[in-house]
Order: sequence, then C-alpha cells, then structure tokens
Amino acid sequence: MNMEMAGVVAGVLSLPARQVTAAIELLDEGNTIPFIARYRQEKTGRLDEQQLRDIQAELGRQRTLAERRQTILTTIEAQGQLTPELRQALLAASDKTTLEDLYQPYKKKRQTRAGKAAALGLTPLAELILSQDRGRDTPTQVARRFLTAE
Repeated sequence: MNMEMAGVVAGVLSLPARQVTAAIELLDEGNTIPFIARYRQEKTGRLDEQQLRDIQAELGRQRTLAERRQTILTTIEAQGQLTPELRQALLAASDKTTLEDLYQPYKKKRQTRAGKAAALGLTPLAELILSQDRGRDTPTQVARRFLTAE
C-alpha cells in the first residue's frame, strides 16, 4: 500500500493517518467493513462502519485517479510531448477533472471520413458537389479530376 495515498485519504476525511493506514491494510487483506468495525477496533482506533465506508470510497477514488494519471503520463510520454512542467502539473492534480483538462490538448483526435477526405485534398470536390455547379460534366467526370492512384 502506498503510504502517500493513505495520507491523502486521511487528509480528505480529516482522520488520523495511523487509523486510515490500519483500515486500508485490513481492507486490502479482504476483511469486510462490519468485521473490521466489530472485531478489529483496536487496530483502527475505534473507527465506526460509516468512517470505514468513507475510507473505502475515498481510497477507490484515489486509486482510480492514480491509475488514470499513470495512463496519461505514459500516453503523453509515448508521444514525446511530456515536459517536466507538465509532469509536475499532472502529478499535482488532485481530481479527475483537472487531470483530464491537462490531458485534453494531447488526446488523439478521431479520424472521420470527412477528415480523411480533406487530408487527401478532396475539399474542392466536396465544395463543387455542394454548389452543384459542374457545368456540362457528369459527377463522375468531375470526380476523376481529383482521383489519384491512392
């Protein structure tokens, strides 16, 4: 278990870090919340079931955030665009919204058929078809001017 994560959970819930650390260890061992609240009070400093549920929920949020942060760091690093400042900002992000806002400019955009056609230089053909001004040529004859071996 990451001690730093236990500290974050303790800070969010305003509970002593020692109690939170003990509760997380017991939860990670597979103990249920009612069992911990009734039979492991000496380890958790008498945390009640609601406090244990809060710890479990916040721990889940923090773990999900850590996984997403790692995925984002790996993705941006693979693109070769990870700067020390961006790394620090991503590591300092305390919620998913901030994390996603930082990642937004580096997300890969989905390629649509229109985007592919524009990349191939077919925008003038599309404009010609939309304007319906083809002169005496048939649509096939107009399109042939834009076709290549690709």
